[in-house]
Order: sequence, then C-alpha cells, then structure tokens
Amino acid sequence: MFPAARQSFRPVLLAGTALLAVCAGIPARAQTAGIPAATGATRTTAPAHATPASTRAALAPSTGGAETVSVYGQGSTRQLTSVSAKTIQAAAPGTNPIKVLSQLPGVDFQSADPFGAYEWSARVYVRGFAQSQLGFTLDDIPLGDQSFNNYNGLSITRAIISDNVERANVSQGAGSVSIASSSNLGGALQFYSADPSDKYGGALEQTFGSNDTYRTYVRLDSGVLNQTGTKFTVSYAHTDLDKWKGSGYNESDQVNAKLVQPIGGVSSLKLFFDWSAIKQFDYQDEDLNYLQTLGGRVDNYYPNYAAAYKAAEGIYSHNETLTNDPLDVSYYAGTATRQDFLSGLTFDSLLTDTLDWKSTIYGHGDNGYSTWTTPYTPSPNGAPLSIRTMQPAITRYGLLSALSWDVGHHTIESGIWYEYDQFSEARYFSEAPLLGQGTLGDPNDHTPANPFAVPWAEIWNTNTFQYHLQDTWRVLPHVTLNAGFRSLVIHTGNEATTQDPAYNGGSQIGTGALTAANGFLPQFSGNWRFAKHQEVFADISHNMRGYPEDGYSTNSSNTPWSANEAAFKQIQNTLKPETDWVYEGGYRLTTKPFIGLLSLYHVDFSNRLQTISFGPIINPTTAVQNVGGVTTNGVEASGTFYPLPHLSLYNSISYNRSTFNDDLVTATGVDDLRGKSIPNYPTLMYKGSIAYQFGRLTTHIDGNYYSHRYLSYLNDTSVPGYFIASLGARYVLADHGTLSRVNVQFNAYNLFNKQYVATTGENGNPISGDYQSFLMGAPRQFFGSVGVSF
Repeated sequence: MFPAARQSFRPVLLAGTALLAVCAGIPARAQTAGIPAATGATRTTAPAHATPASTRAALAPSTGGAETVSVYGQGSTRQLTSVSAKTIQAAAPGTNPIKVLSQLPGVDFQSADPFGAYEWSARVYVRGFAQSQLGFTLDDIPLGDQSFNNYNGLSITRAIISDNVERANVSQGAGSVSIASSSNLGGALQFYSADPSDKYGGALEQTFGSNDTYRTYVRLDSGVLNQTGTKFTVSYAHTDLDKWKGSGYNESDQVNAKLVQPIGGVSSLKLFFDWSAIKQFDYQDEDLNYLQTLGGRVDNYYPNYAAAYKAAEGIYSHNETLTNDPLDVSYYAGTATRQDFLSGLTFDSLLTDTLDWKSTIYGHGDNGYSTWTTPYTPSPNGAPLSIRTMQPAITRYGLLSALSWDVGHHTIESGIWYEYDQFSEARYFSEAPLLGQGTLGDPNDHTPANPFAVPWAEIWNTNTFQYHLQDTWRVLPHVTLNAGFRSLVIHTGNEATTQDPAYNGGSQIGTGALTAANGFLPQFSGNWRFAKHQEVFADISHNMRGYPEDGYSTNSSNTPWSANEAAFKQIQNTLKPETDWVYEGGYRLTTKPFIGLLSLYHVDFSNRLQTISFGPIINPTTAVQNVGGVTTNGVEASGTFYPLPHLSLYNSISYNRSTFNDDLVTATGVDDLRGKSIPNYPTLMYKGSIAYQFGRLTTHIDGNYYSHRYLSYLNDTSVPGYFIASLGARYVLADHGTLSRVNVQFNAYNLFNKQYVATTGENGNPISGDYQSFLMGAPRQFFGSVGVSF
C-alpha cells in the first residue's frame, strides 16, 4: 500500500467498524421547493406506520391498479417528478434505480449491462447535463457525482439496496437550493430509504436469469418493540452474474440497516447504515473501427493469459490485425473492487407548532482498487506486459442542519451543509509473470504486489460549506411563489506524496489548490393553479459546480489535476468553475383519466470543462479544457392516460439542442466548434409504457427510442439511434391465505435483441474522428424471481 492510499485507508477502516456510532447525514429538510403545505396544517413526526417499500410491492396483491410514471409534481413551483417504490420494483430485482428513472422525459441512462450495475459504463444525462453536473442524495446525504472514480461519494447501487428505496424525486431543471451537492448544475436525483414496518415480518426473494444470474434478497423487520415506538429493519442482498460477452463476472454483497425511534410524538431519530462490497470485470471499450472489423462481441482475453501475452508481443489470435490499432484491443482484463461504509443519523423535531428543526450527521469510508493489464508497459522481468493498478480511497464526514418556520402565508427555511472530504489515489505497476511461469489469474482476488514503479500518489483535502435561505409564499390560495439563494464555497488542495517523472512523460504532476466560490446563487419560482385541474409553473436559477478531483493523466473525469505541473500552474489563477443560468416553464394537467406535463427550458452554460482524449485508452493523452459557453434549448411533453381502472398508457417525448458558443483554441490551431452539438447526448428521445393489471397479474411493456449521439466534438463521427423494448410481469399466487404472500416475477430486457451502442464517452471524446470510447449494450436477457413475505 502506498503513501496516499495508506493515509486514507486507516480512517476508512475505522469508519467501517464505527460508522453506526459515528452516523451520518445532513438534510436540510428534504423538500420539494415551493410545494405548498395545507393551510393551517401542523406537522408531526414521520408516521411510524409507514409501510416499507422493501417488502416489495410484489409480495402482496396490488390495490392501486397498474402504475407507470405519472406523478409530475402537482403544486410544485419547479419541474419535479416523484417515482414510487412500486414503479422502481417493476424492474428486475437489483436494477439500478436510476435506470428506472430513465423513463422520464429528458433523462438518458446508459449502461453496458442489463441491470445498470456495471459502474464503469453507468452514465446518466439530464437535459444534456452529464451525471458529474447533477446532484445526488440519499436521505439528504450527498452521494457525490456518481462518477466511476467518485472522489466525494458513491453510486446509488452501493449506497442502498434497490429493494429498500421508498421513492425517488427527480428535478429535471435545477435542484432546490437546500440540496447538499457541489455539482448541482442541471438537476438533482433524491432517493429516500424505506422505514421499518410497524409489524414483525420479513421478505425473501430469489432471482435467476441470463448469464448465470443469481441474486438473493433477505429482509427482517422487528415491528414496534415498545411503547415508545422503537423499530428497526435489517436486510442483505447478494448478486452474482457473468458478463454477457467474454469471461468475467459482476459480484456484490450489501447490508442495510435502519432504526427509527419516535420521541415524544413530535420528534424522531433515524439511523441508517450501509455496507457494500463489489467485484467487477470490465467489458472491452470499442470504437467505430473495432465495431466494423471485429463486431460488437469483441472482449478482453481473460482468462487466456497466453493469448494476451502473445498479443503483447505482436502475435495476434483474434483477427486484431484487421483493425487500425491491434494492440489497443488486446488486453487481458480490467477489474474493479470497492468496499464502502455509509451511515447517517437524522434528528427531526417539531419545536413548536410552526417551527421544525432537522439535522443529520453522516460518515462515509471507501477503499478499493482497479486493475488493467497493459501491453504498453513491459515488466522488468522481460514479460511484454504488466499490471497497472489504481488505488482510490475516500474518508468524509458531514453535517446538515435546517430550520423551517411556518408564519402566516410563508414557509421560511434556512440551513447549512458542511463536509470534509479526503480523497487519495495512487497508480502503480506490478510485474506480470513470464509465459510458462504462472498466470495473472483473477485480478479481483488480491491486490497486485511488489510494484516496480509508482508513477504517482496524491492526496486531496476538500472543505465544502453551503448556506441556504428560501421563502415559499402562498400569495393566494392558488398562487405560490418561492425565492431563495445559496452560498457555496468548495476549497480543494492536493499534494503528491510520490511521483516518478520517468513514468509521467518526464513531467512533474500538477499540484496546488483551487477554490470555487459564489456567495449568491439565487433561485426564483412560481406556480399558478388557474383552473381546477390546470396549473403553470416557472423557475429561474443560477448554479455552480466545484472542480472534480482525479489523478494525473486520467480520463474518467474532467479534472484540472490531470495536467502536469507546468500546465496546472498556468491555469491555476485564471480557471473558473462551471456555472449556468437555467430557465424553465411549464403546464400541468391533472385529472382522473389523464395526467400531463409540457415544459420548455433554456440554459446558458459558462466555462464548460471537457476532457479531450487521444492515444491508447490505457495510457491516454488527455487535456481538460474550458470550451467556453454552451446554449441549450429544449421541450418536453409527457402524459399518462388511464382509459380503464387497471390500464395505464404512458408516453413522453423530449427534444434538446445543446450547442457550443465558441470555437476551440488548441496548441495546433483553432477548431470550428461553434454551433456544434455536445457529444454523448441524443437530440430526440421517446419513451412509452403500457401497464395492465388483471386480478393478481400485473404486466408492463416499455419502449424507448434514442436518436443518434455524436462521438467527437466536431460532430464528424456518431453512433446511430436505436429503439429498445423491455417486458415485465408479476403474479401473486392467491388473494388470501399463505399463498397470497408468494409471488413470481418475470422480466425481459432488450426484447427484440437489438444490437446497439449503450455508453459513449467513458474514456473522453476526441476533437475529431474515431476514438475507443463506447460500450455495446447487452443483448436480449431474461430474469425470473420468486418472492415470499411473512
């Protein structure tokens, strides 16, 4: 273990053993800004009788009829969509909740695997904003930007078992000023965990399917234990599935626990804990040339070490010579191993009939490593390849606290968020064995030992502080206005604990401090319910993003610290953080047979940072550049129609035009970037879903269309659009008695077996032409589950 990793690893282990006590959290009253409270209503503590989503709606007969995405934030002054556990759980068990949210207009989720669990490929875009420009929280605890090398959080799949998600709120415009996020430029995704049940019981679910998928989920609820209302729940999930092409697997284990303690009828204490461990094998990144010459099923050599060894010597066995770069498609394996501990403690108290105080403390520890067997760096023992290891670690703690005061027709909220985050990362190379003297085996089984080179090891220390103030004013019974602002300061500095210029192109790595700060980031919004079932809303917000963190010469994020020392010093005092102004307005129609939404939006994006990559993906040349401004205009329409009590029809269509405002000046000249569309995001998307319930049988079929996406900044290469369909059905065995607690579920993914490009831009994007930076989507897959509750 190396200096950067060692210093962060020790507190991570401490976090692992003590986080339940250290706890976590920070909510500033997870609010849907501008949703008016009932007149004269007084608030009590969260109801103890809330039924946990995690008992899975599937385990009992549904009484609400067929359900699709249909809640469009009625009454909200912003575009806000709430998605229930029932909708999330209609997908195959273990599916990434964000993938379910991709049914919403303007949301594009990309993943090479059917569950959306393969983290290198998992990407979400909202209205042209990448996931690193969105905000993510769980029970108000910040989850960072969901990037693969997440420096200030973790993915939602590692933060909570999907069965335990109670609901998700999605702001497709800008998130509320109260959201704890340093990357909330273009929207926010807020997830909430299910409370324990009042009644003693539990659930067991077993899933099988394509690629030898095997998943087990177990949950136990204590029920109310005493007169004070104490209750808790504990759950465990294990998932094991093979890759759909090549060899390798995706394996995870996860434990969730939650304790709820009501206090005096008007207060509550909630403790949440999560532990997760994953092991994943990478799929082969492709480019257009590889796709045309080798097809969509080309993959890494694992476990055939001899073939990878010979390929590194220039002796190819899988038609690699047909490509324009045989070596860059000749890897043994890439893997990722991660372990996380996350915990949060939330105290929510109604101090008076009109004054509420909510506070959360939280802690998070992460450690792991990623490997890639590279033919570009030979081993000192004479082997033509070596093992490159990246070893990241996170230790972070934070606090959220907010007061909310109902006075007259106003609800005034004020709150703070503070977080300390230490992120460390090291890169090193280890020897590969000579042919005939051993193999590399499974790189997930052990951290490669005895490195012969440590190109760099770095530590970042970040302090984030946010203050927010907002007022929701119910001007008239049908008119609501919201105004507020947040002040945000993110100060980050790094140091190199180890570096070897011989492995860094002869350069010293970039070190130093950067601060992103803005004392006044305002938001104004309003809602007018001008008729019984009709309303209009409008929102204006100003937002800022902090500088992302990652190591030297990396391509997984657009971080300024990927530059060498000379280049970093040149931009250190002039670099500006990404900011934007978001304008949106819309119309909602809410009737019993139909719920509809029409929205228009405009975004002025300034100082957009982009990663520009070329060269082999294992040893790329990357440049993070301020490409100037981006202008976005878009329109979205969606609606859910209920022609019969148990039938729902959902459709949405969205159009987005995001173009660069300026030409790009590089060392080689000026590139004609102005007017070009941003890469990786489709201009047009259509989503449709039909859900029907017949007695104890519930079925749904979904279809999504995505138009072409550009690969290069100059828009001279692209991947084609595609349509993909999925199917699901759930059947409860009886209306009453023991069998009413048993259900079976079936899901089919990519129903028509479409070959398509799923993820784009995971290795960055080129200025022009082709680049090895997209991943193919999974073919048709089938999954079946059997669940029982008690």
